[in-house]
This record gives sequence, structure tokens and C-alpha cells, in this order.
Amino acid sequence: MIEKQIESLLAKKFLEEEFQDCFLIEVNHPASNKLDVFIDSDSGVTFEKCQKISRYLEATLDEEGWLGEKYVLEVSSPGISRPLVLQRQYKKNIGRTLKVNLKDEAKKEGVLTEVQEDLIVLEETITEKQGKKKIKKKILTPIPFAKITKAVVKISFK
Repeated sequence: MIEKQIESLLAKKFLEEEFQDCFLIEVNHPASNKLDVFIDSDSGVTFEKCQKISRYLEATLDEEGWLGEKYVLEVSSPGISRPLVLQRQYKKNIGRTLKVNLKDEAKKEGVLTEVQEDLIVLEETITEKQGKKKIKKKILTPIPFAKITKAVVKISFK
């Protein structure tokens, strides 16, 4: 119930000019007095955006008493290690390497080159044997969203 109320509040907030490029990823209410809100933004989530959204939500939580008098509210971006959930997140990660788990338990890894309405395209590097030589080739692999169980941005320190 509180998750839907928070979603509704944020939908209104995201209509404001400063927050129009923001979107909700997830609302977690794991304990009676704790609320985790994960947001993202096409231009990146700043500390200031999280702070302003947190204060906006706190005002309503305090007024309505949805979590009681003492509660913990955390508003943050999902972080690089959390799986991508929305198509919008994939778009902002074009050019990055993804690890993708598929429903048939196959795993793919490659650079995200394109995001369409119903699929993503990864540029994978494969190794083929030609005689005694091993040759690396780059291939484009379309992957429908419907086949993805988990996709995470691979962190690179190169």
C-alpha cells in the first residue's frame, strides 16, 4: 500500500521541470519503519536530487504518519551493481559492457550498442578456430527483453 502511495507522490514530483528526467526504479518497504526508494535519471542522479526528493517525501510521511513517528527513509540511485530493470536504464548505458543472464540459462557479455523497443543489441567478442589459429571476431547479438532474466553493467577499471 505505501509503495503505491510513494509511486503516486513521485509521479507528481517528476512532472516538475527540475525532475522531468527522473524516474522510479523501485520502492522497498522491508520493515515497518524503513523505506528504500531507488530513483534514476537520464542525466544522472546527484546527491542534491536525492536530498530534494527525500525532503519532499519526508514532508508527506510526517504529515500523513504512514511510517509512524520514527522511520528511516533512504532515497538513492540503484548503483552500478544492481540489475537494470527499465528500458530507460539500458538506453543510458549504451557503450558500456553488460553481463546478461537469459531465461534459457545462457549468459552473454558484450558492449551494449543499441536499445530498441523490444530488444537490446550486444557486441560480443567471440573466438573462432581457423586451422591452428584462434581469431577473435566481433558479432552483433540481438537479445529480446522477454528473454532477459538479469542484466548488470560490468565495472571496468581500464
